[in-house]
Amino acid sequence: MIMTAPLSLQRADPVITSRTNKRVADLVRLRLPRHRQRTGTFLIEGYRELARALPEVDLQTVYYCPSLWLHRHEAELLARARRRGAELVELAAAPFHRISYRDRPDGLLAVGRIFGTALDRLPITGPSDPSDPLLLVVERIEKPGNLGAMLRTACAAGVTGMIICDPATDPFGPGVVRASLGHLFAVPLAITDTDTALAWLDRHRIRIVAGTPAGSVASWDADLTGPTALVIGSEQHGLSDRWVSHAQIRTRIPMVGGPDSLNAATAAGVLLFEAARQRADPPAIRSDGPSNPVR
Repeated sequence: MIMTAPLSLQRADPVITSRTNKRVADLVRLRLPRHRQRTGTFLIEGYRELARALPEVDLQTVYYCPSLWLHRHEAELLARARRRGAELVELAAAPFHRISYRDRPDGLLAVGRIFGTALDRLPITGPSDPSDPLLLVVERIEKPGNLGAMLRTACAAGVTGMIICDPATDPFGPGVVRASLGHLFAVPLAITDTDTALAWLDRHRIRIVAGTPAGSVASWDADLTGPTALVIGSEQHGLSDRWVSHAQIRTRIPMVGGPDSLNAATAAGVLLFEAARQRADPPAIRSDGPSNPVR
């Protein structure tokens, strides 16, 4: 059921009150990868996530439920979305709870158009680029929470971009959007396969540093300055042999105690912030040996 909003709210947005409304059913289907692929759209839920998406994503519709707001300037955010061309639709609490994928929704959810993820959107101009790009490359990450955490950490560490290779979970799924706190929209992102990524890194003369428990160089001894791609493998299997064999440096995170490995997102964070530390104050002498490929 759709009604006209009360005049006291001084808007003409439609109001959806029924949990069985067709729009509500379509929003629920957007949790499925095949429906996202078919429509070319995805869900963005939450105030922080929507605020970060607003300048970067083509928002089609923003759904809101004032009774669930946490009073974070939601009305101002909706006004900005309207100015950028998004349709605004109000939901009653019951249908909003049905479309939400959170235990405690904050009354904001948008449908955005999936943006391009080609390698050429990464801000690297070519082999003669005078900058020292730092890339995070992740291979076959399976858990949305880990992939979202990696995006969030990559943004915090100041990466140039992130490459997702052979994805085992959809980067535009609601779990990734949520775990990234919207940093999916702040990190230049490319999605591709391993062979294409390797060729692209070689063409741009970006050194590959593989994070692996079998690495011969401790993370604090590895040279992570200069054009660098830090590569992290899947939670279950780690990095594939193809990445390990192409790495110029194979680094491990030294550990004391029982565990022989770390959560993939944690490992990415350790290596990224070691790289950030070195780049902030690069040491004059390093002990990791030659940077030629290890065979």
